[in-house]
Amino acid sequence: MAEKVLIVDDEKEFLETMAERMRLRGMEVSTATSPTEALKIIEKENFDAIILDLMMPEMDGLTTLSKVKEKKADAQVILLTGHATLEKGIEAMKLGAMDFLEKPIDLKALTDKIKKAQARKMIIVEKRTEEKLKQIMGKKYW
Repeated sequence: MAEKVLIVDDEKEFLETMAERMRLRGMEVSTATSPTEALKIIEKENFDAIILDLMMPEMDGLTTLSKVKEKKADAQVILLTGHATLEKGIEAMKLGAMDFLEKPIDLKALTDKIKKAQARKMIIVEKRTEEKLKQIMGKKYW
């Protein structure tokens, strides 16, 4: 099953290059050039991983991460930055980021992170489904 990924970055050339390289690896990739656009897409679709730039003019990646988590608590978000600091990395992890990586990114490393994100999301969905089944079976309406 192809990994479904959303890449959010205001640098259009970087965004298009990353999307093309990930599609060549068999991933289903959507893109957004702004956090506002990304949040609209996230309301309508689910993704295995959301790749989010830390520094964007409209809204920074940490604020966007918080808004993503409000909408989809289980979202697996990987922050990318060319301006990494320990403080930002810690803050990102506290807000629920799956990982915090520096640009330029090694595509193999990012691909591995996306596959881990997909696996984590599948485990969450399975647990949620099991809980629902237990609740249904516990009611004994039949």
